[in-house]
Amino acid sequence: MRRTGVYPNQFTFSAILPACANTFIVVHGEQIHCLVRKHGFDTDIFVGSALVDMYAKCSDMISAERVFDEMPDRNLVSWNSMIVGFLQNKLYDRAVRVFMQVVGDKSISPDQVSFSSVLSACANMGSSYFGRQVHGLVVKHGLITLAYVKNSLMDMYCKCGFFEDAVKIFRTIGDRDVVAWNVMVTGCVQNDNFEEACNYFWAMRSEGISPDEASFSTALHASASLAQLNQGTLIHDQIIKTGFVMNTCVASSLITMYAKCGNLVDAYRVFEEIEDRNVVCWTAMIAACQQHGCADQVIELFEDMLREGIKPDYITFVCVLSACSHTGRVEEGFAYLNSMTKLHDMSPGAEHYACMVDLLGRAGRLDEAKRFVEAMPIKPDSSVWGALLGACRNHGNLEMGRDVAQKLFEIEPDNSGNYVLLSNMYTRCGRLEEANEVRRLMGVNKVRKEPGCSWIDFKNTTFVFTAHDRSHSRTDEIYEMLAKLEELVKKKGYVAETQFAINSVEEYKERSLWYHSEKLALAFGLLTLPVGAPIRIKKNLRTCGDCHTVMKFASEIFEREIIVRDINRFHRFADGLCSCRDYW
Repeated sequence: MRRTGVYPNQFTFSAILPACANTFIVVHGEQIHCLVRKHGFDTDIFVGSALVDMYAKCSDMISAERVFDEMPDRNLVSWNSMIVGFLQNKLYDRAVRVFMQVVGDKSISPDQVSFSSVLSACANMGSSYFGRQVHGLVVKHGLITLAYVKNSLMDMYCKCGFFEDAVKIFRTIGDRDVVAWNVMVTGCVQNDNFEEACNYFWAMRSEGISPDEASFSTALHASASLAQLNQGTLIHDQIIKTGFVMNTCVASSLITMYAKCGNLVDAYRVFEEIEDRNVVCWTAMIAACQQHGCADQVIELFEDMLREGIKPDYITFVCVLSACSHTGRVEEGFAYLNSMTKLHDMSPGAEHYACMVDLLGRAGRLDEAKRFVEAMPIKPDSSVWGALLGACRNHGNLEMGRDVAQKLFEIEPDNSGNYVLLSNMYTRCGRLEEANEVRRLMGVNKVRKEPGCSWIDFKNTTFVFTAHDRSHSRTDEIYEMLAKLEELVKKKGYVAETQFAINSVEEYKERSLWYHSEKLALAFGLLTLPVGAPIRIKKNLRTCGDCHTVMKFASEIFEREIIVRDINRFHRFADGLCSCRDYW
């Protein structure tokens, strides 16, 4: 049009500026902005609003504000462009301030875009106090019946931790669409109510609402968090029926679900069926292998991904460095860390540095690990110091461990794990008085250790065990199976690792080890699950070394695959060996 000599007008610019915004390349918009000024349309209210929107979408809020401030006249679209722009650029407090200006201007009445945007800002800020005030304004302006606004209100209450308030609003919606259901499913997940998230998903299906990719991804996330393989496979059935099986977002969630439910084979099968894999798909599969202790496969997948021209992201490198850490690949780990800045233009974060500290610590190079922490370009956080404390525990370096623990007590005074680690280190060195002092410090600071428990699924029922548990109807049979297991493993050469016993009385240490929750779950699995079926056990804490040894023996004696998912990773026991290679 320009080449033919036809001059653009305000309608031309209002049409072309959104196209510039959708390229996300600010130079395109700046060139059009120059033409706007040249042709004298910079005072047009519609062109000005389109310019604000374009700069905001191109993440240039300074230019957006400048255009907005220079506008001689503003309408609601102009104000909404600023609110939405600040929201999209995660400047939530600025979005709230602009909304307050709109409310204070008697000549303008906020609409559903204004309210929905500011409610999203409140949700991301966790500001329930201002969110409730906005709720009042919604009612005052008569917009409470609009689905768009109701969904934003539910999202705000969910993200601010007031789930029951979201439920009350949800129940007032007559004709619920998929977005309303998705908000509730996501809200359940955000509030760690994973079982309820699955219930909402199935209730949506029963009402005839077709799920979208967000529905499936969130429901799969909930199933993965519960480690409910049966639930996950049922959702997989729905994905196949509704044609979302080739959606990369859903496929990535499927990989994660199968991996977190202990089924790496099906996770890999889903990965192989994806035709157009993006970085999320690759990272999901790499993370799955890393969680299951398949470090060689992690490195192999990572190199395959690079050969296919896929640029790794932040999480990809965390998985790769963690794999190096768990297999003692010190040189390779440093090579990958250096490649982040040199080849991929990415700055390492705290998680990457924590992996490197863990890598050096597991290799026994504690002094080098400490020097690495002190030389880091960013301030070490709890993940970095925690990796070093774990290394001190593994290698019995009490002096360094004590200093590191003191730093962790300052950074995260409510984390019971740090106190327990230091206390156990004192106990293993025979310094019981100092160990008891650490326990007393926990009491003074009102820090409580999370009680350990393990659970196992049988016939759609989850059975939970705690240490020394005698609450189950088949308790006598379970303890008989434990006695049988103890006899069999001792014949194979098992020696109790009493350093993992909490009891300070020596003669009771070995006996107390046999009543750990994961051993009780194992005995129950051996009693109830069909011969040859894998035994899948979940634990909320890190599994202890003695239980790890017993699981290896049991897998060989009973010729069973035993999969233990603890707080850190998966351990797959088969033929007397563990997938972690005893290096976890």
